[in-house]
Amino acid sequence: MAKAKGLYKRGNVWWIRYAGLDGKIRFESGGESFRGAQDLLTDRKKEIKEGKEPIPKKRIANHLFKELSEHYKTWGEGRQKGFVTKRYHIAQLDELFGNIPLRAFATRFVEEWQTKRMADNKPATVNRLLATLKHMFTKAVEWEMVDEDTLKRVRRVKLLSENNRRLRYLSKEECKALINACSPHVRPIVITALNTGMRKEEILSLEWEKHIDLRHSFILLDKTKNGERREVPINNTLREVLQGIVRRIDSPYVFIDGEGKRFKDVKRSFATALKKADFERCPECNQERQKTDSKEPGNCPSCGVKMERRGIKDFRFHD
Repeated sequence: MAKAKGLYKRGNVWWIRYAGLDGKIRFESGGESFRGAQDLLTDRKKEIKEGKEPIPKKRIANHLFKELSEHYKTWGEGRQKGFVTKRYHIAQLDELFGNIPLRAFATRFVEEWQTKRMADNKPATVNRLLATLKHMFTKAVEWEMVDEDTLKRVRRVKLLSENNRRLRYLSKEECKALINACSPHVRPIVITALNTGMRKEEILSLEWEKHIDLRHSFILLDKTKNGERREVPINNTLREVLQGIVRRIDSPYVFIDGEGKRFKDVKRSFATALKKADFERCPECNQERQKTDSKEPGNCPSCGVKMERRGIKDFRFHD
């Protein structure tokens, strides 16, 4: 039923009807929003009044999600940092939504998926997937694979609140215990992290000729996460560690495995070190000491309050 002159609805879509400069009646989709269709009709009438022949909106084919995911993967390779992780997100989304038309994505549909994911995943994980989904639809509009109304519906889905862990700094004793708990191949990497505050990928990507300047005592980072060039000082501790690393002529990287290949990740080795470097903490005065063989932590030697057993799983490389 028509809502106003020149406007009518067919299914969920509003259509506009107007006469062109030649007097012939034109029909054009105005989207699912009545206000949007009304604005479009106003624009078309204005163009006719000014003697301009309106150019109707291009009709978009009904693409499937798997088509978008293929285009998005091709576009993202070498263009976005950390796209390896995003490929994993795309694979999960493609497995679930692959054969679903892009036009079928509505706010309720995406929210129902979000609710189901919350049952098995942490809010942060669900948010990363949703952020990837939203950006994919943003690119889909740019590539004329879906209309802007669909993008608006997807964007209405809100991110979940995340319970981020409190930032905590390690004491000198904890640093020593952590370093001692590391296996030989990961120890230099951890020492570099503790003495520079660099991100994990920045550390693992270090190259001797490109980044390390022992003569002037700094590490040059020309490609950082925020795109800014940065110089990181090399202190005496880090200098000693870097000078102790045997360089291989067949690899430009600082931190390499037995085959001369750079480490892609040290998550498992680092987790093992964290488990070994267990600590106890006094909840009152925050005094910490390395874990003993006793089953009960006992009382704090400073304030006498019973100490709590605690690991340091909240300390990790920041991505």
